[in-house]
Amino acid sequence: MAKIVVGISGGVDSSVAAYLLKEQGHEVIGLFMVNWEDDSEACTAEADYEDVKRVCNAIGIPYFSVNYAKEYYDRVFKYFLEQYKKGRTPNPDVLCNREIKFGPFLEFAKKIGADYIATGHYCKKIEKDGNCYLAKAKDLNKDQSYFLNQLSNEQLKSVIFPLQDLEKPEVRKIANELGLVNANKKDSTGICFIGERNFKKFLSEYLPAKPGDIKTLDGKVVGKHDGLMYYTIGQRRGLGIGGRSDSNGERWFVLKKDLQNNVLYVSQGEGKELFSSGLVSGKFNWITQKPIKAEFDCNAKFRYRQPDQKVHVKIVDNYVELKFFKPQRAITPGQYVVLYEDLPDGNSICLGGAEIEQVIKDE
Repeated sequence: MAKIVVGISGGVDSSVAAYLLKEQGHEVIGLFMVNWEDDSEACTAEADYEDVKRVCNAIGIPYFSVNYAKEYYDRVFKYFLEQYKKGRTPNPDVLCNREIKFGPFLEFAKKIGADYIATGHYCKKIEKDGNCYLAKAKDLNKDQSYFLNQLSNEQLKSVIFPLQDLEKPEVRKIANELGLVNANKKDSTGICFIGERNFKKFLSEYLPAKPGDIKTLDGKVVGKHDGLMYYTIGQRRGLGIGGRSDSNGERWFVLKKDLQNNVLYVSQGEGKELFSSGLVSGKFNWITQKPIKAEFDCNAKFRYRQPDQKVHVKIVDNYVELKFFKPQRAITPGQYVVLYEDLPDGNSICLGGAEIEQVIKDE
């Protein structure tokens, strides 16, 4: 029997994860992490903690709350703002996992004598030859290994994923059979600290917006943007330039941002300008170990829920250069490229990931 601290969010996944570990005979403690504080209705921390109390009482485990709001602000939110200032599109959920859920949370659990921490993530841990490998979960539709691409092998050794072999309908069924208050609670979506509120309004409270021109690649001004930070590569809604008399009727898409001149470049239709042939990453995090071969083929994702894409990888110092087997749409600096290797046993191992630094286009 092990002592396990489970990160409980108030959602159904982490609740069922805690229940399953208790049923296996472990000493289970629920920990609710407060990572963001504000007084707006969009912040659901108080309501979520009430759900945590009810769930933990129902399954019979002790629980408590720890405030990591300062750590989150310093380690995640400040970086989030810095990236937007640079015209990039960050993914704070990846940072939150590395810097909070598998950082202070793991350290705290060890201080109180826990053998492991556990989460409600849909992903799998495989132990082999003294190493731990992160793999995709059984439920590929819910797999969250993409968001854990920045973990280290040491962090992985200390975590358990109780849902790794379950599919979401099974999880909800267990919760309903137990009569848990959150059995049919809607999955949380989007960035945790923004919640249901308007993204533009939220971001404008922290960063001054600088409106500017929207142009086509040939330099024609077709509209005005509200501030480059509000747009992302490939975006097609909310541009405010539809219905122009000189339009060909096709949708407009964001192609790139010119931060120096404060210009948002767009095009009509999904032309070749929106696609790229490769990318260069930032510092790459190899979860278990850096591959021996400097060049190899594998699969990659450039955004969550994207189907795997075949790529050729070239390792250069501490970053990677990728060449795509098929042109990829709207590759976005600041987002993460995550690599996967399919094994003969059917498992798909997450090798690691890095931020996308540079997009390569065919001349």
